[in-house]
Amino acid sequence: MTEQFEGDWLDLREPFDAASRDVRLPLLLAGQLPARPRILDLGAGTGSLLRWLGHFIGRAQAWTLVDADSALIDRAFGTIAERAVEQGWAATWPNRRTLLAHAPGGAWRVEGLVADLREAPDNLPLDQVDAVVNTALCDLVSADWVSRMAAGCAEHGLPFYAALNVTGRERFMPGHPADALVARGFARDQLRDKGFGGMALGAKAPAVIEAAFLAHGYTVHRAPSDWVISHRNPEMAAALADGHARAAMAQERRGRAKILNWAVDRRAQAGLQRLSVRVGHSDILCLPPVKE
Repeated sequence: MTEQFEGDWLDLREPFDAASRDVRLPLLLAGQLPARPRILDLGAGTGSLLRWLGHFIGRAQAWTLVDADSALIDRAFGTIAERAVEQGWAATWPNRRTLLAHAPGGAWRVEGLVADLREAPDNLPLDQVDAVVNTALCDLVSADWVSRMAAGCAEHGLPFYAALNVTGRERFMPGHPADALVARGFARDQLRDKGFGGMALGAKAPAVIEAAFLAHGYTVHRAPSDWVISHRNPEMAAALADGHARAAMAQERRGRAKILNWAVDRRAQAGLQRLSVRVGHSDILCLPPVKE
């Protein structure tokens, strides 16, 4: 079973994702797409990438949200409709499976597909879309998964956009004696099998993606997209500390007591608005060779 995430965590991180993603790459992508592009969003969760990237596309567009969790897709539809109404757009349902968000530049058509991404791309409609996108997914997958995806995208001449891949550079501030122990355990946890058919890529994801798509003649663009969590965001800072501690304890069993103390100290600092965090990420856009 592939790694799954709670909707509340995805909602908490959404504004930080939006603030961190590089804005040049989506503009490059939008310029490569047809008049009414069809976008396949892998591991779409609650639809946060659609809500961000759709504005860069800025015209009528059709999205297929792919996730193994049907409850997350249902939540995505509800959230997309709510956000549309908040912006003054109409939200209509032509049928039970389709949502239309009537943006000023043209309607955003949204459908869902429940699919196990372990089997990707064989179970994906690559012949019916114009781009494949994802966010915070590719550091979970295996090198073989990336290789298969690159081959599938190349077969159909599809751009591939992957945002917010971890780079292995995390820093909690102020410093703490157990920082190195936690970082080591967290890094080890990022490489365990996350259900995508082999060791997860973790911080190797950007380099592996680049190499896989370059092998098919793609042009590859990379840009930093670090999370920068201020001490004024205690809920997010505490959530990151808790997540790092849980992951580290699973890998550093002899250091569990030290890691637990680290987590207690970090949560206390967050509560006092004295904890800030920087998590390294990288965005990557792979564009297919121009057809002659």
